[in-house]
Amino acid sequence: MIVNEKEDHFLLIAQHDHALVSGEIVLHWKKKFLLRSKLREEADWAVSQHDRAWIPLDRHPRWNEEKERPYSFIDYPLTDKLQAYQNGIQEVAERSNYAAMLCSSHYQSFFSKDDKDPVIQQFIEEEENRRQELEAAMKMEVPSDIYQLHFERLQFCDDLSLYVCMQDPGIAKVEEVSWFRNGFRQQFDVAPEGIMPKWLDEERVALDPFPFEHEFEVRIPYRIVYKSEVEEHGIEKAYHDAEVRERAVTFVGK
Repeated sequence: MIVNEKEDHFLLIAQHDHALVSGEIVLHWKKKFLLRSKLREEADWAVSQHDRAWIPLDRHPRWNEEKERPYSFIDYPLTDKLQAYQNGIQEVAERSNYAAMLCSSHYQSFFSKDDKDPVIQQFIEEEENRRQELEAAMKMEVPSDIYQLHFERLQFCDDLSLYVCMQDPGIAKVEEVSWFRNGFRQQFDVAPEGIMPKWLDEERVALDPFPFEHEFEVRIPYRIVYKSEVEEHGIEKAYHDAEVRERAVTFVGK
């Protein structure tokens, strides 16, 4: 769950809904910078499905007593989160081994190999073994540069979707989430020095340079959950009783 806290309510966005926005974004990528292929189709699908691990977790949102807010994707209990990650990767693998490899790499990238937590170490080891098995099952060798490009593209579309989901529309650059204030970390042929986002107003985000074929719009579903409803009914009922709304964002060139 993406949790944006306001004075009297929470604005909540389900992780899979955010991932579907990522999947819409990737479809507009400049074609001349990425040849169409069966691998690209599977890589594009991976972008839209990279957070399906969260579907069962977000169906039953949990309350963080310490922070007095719903658990978000950032602070969700680690053991439960890692188990969900692995379940989600397995679901993706049922349709595409290549997409599952990309999702596995994406989830593993959240953790350092130097982390001493044995739970994290086990997760990393199991995912590295999983990717080896998935690659063997594909019965083809994927060039490392192609795999890296698809992986970076997944992470960029994830970041761009988070950029518009985690912040108030039209927010000033200096007030942005620190993750994105200095631009996105990924580099591509079209953007060798990275891509800088900026809200132009409450409905438009400019990207410099612009990595897409043309300007386009995405629609973000969300729910407003009032704190008074949570107090009276609990977070799960308050969440499911809340109306699903939408807001539109258009991506444009600088």
